[in-house]
Amino acid sequence: MRALRVVGIHEDGKSIVCEDPARRERFLLPADERLRAAARGDITRLGQIEIELESQMRPREIQARIRAGESVQQVAASAGVPEQRVERFAYPVLLERSRIAELAQSAHPIREDGPDVRTLGEVVAYAFGVRGQDYAHAEWDAWKGDDGKWVVALGWQTGRSDMRAHWSFAPGAHGGTVTALDEHAEDLLDPHRAPRTLRAVEPEPLPVAEPEQPELTSEKPEEPEAVAPEPPAEPKPEPEQASKPAPPAKPKAKKNHPAVPAWEDVLLGVRSQRG
Repeated sequence: MRALRVVGIHEDGKSIVCEDPARRERFLLPADERLRAAARGDITRLGQIEIELESQMRPREIQARIRAGESVQQVAASAGVPEQRVERFAYPVLLERSRIAELAQSAHPIREDGPDVRTLGEVVAYAFGVRGQDYAHAEWDAWKGDDGKWVVALGWQTGRSDMRAHWSFAPGAHGGTVTALDEHAEDLLDPHRAPRTLRAVEPEPLPVAEPEQPELTSEKPEEPEAVAPEPPAEPKPEPEQASKPAPPAKPKAKKNHPAVPAWEDVLLGVRSQRG
């Protein structure tokens, strides 16, 4: 790399004239913001200018997103710049988040009857001991929520599940206070309560109508009455033709009976002739 020396300001007033002492070659260097920052030795300002030129996301926006809980990797991917250029602006905000998470462990959990005399860190450490979990591998974090209040989070692993508990932290006298924001945070504040588990909800069976049962009585069941079979219907006579007269009724034959004599004949001894 060749070394140049500054000769002076160009006549346009916007560039610096530099010269190679060995070859007597002169160069023009724009007198922009980067040159001024380099002349002052302001490395932070130089990095900020590079991000502004390569991305539309300004350093203030980067820090706001880091303070809201995003990671360096997430912001770098959104800005389209290397992570190293985001870290220089994220570093002071990450220190702030770590400091808040540490302060929150000295805060007192809010219960139904008021603040607990123990601190959040003491209560959580006791809860982990009761459940036989390793508190040493739990990680604390903090960020600012949309309402401007600090949110403190604790992350740990149970089996293959990643667990997280969240509290709202209000700094104040004697360490401030914390309020549980979810069920995991409530369970840690009350370690003797069994952790809630999810179960599948079975659909309710449809009601089935039960068959009616006959009423039991002491009376004997009535026997069905015998029904006499109806006689077969007589065949109807075929109608006679109207033109044929009905045959005359035959006279009854006269029967022959022995003649009985009248009483006059008996008296006179005469047999009368009776037809």
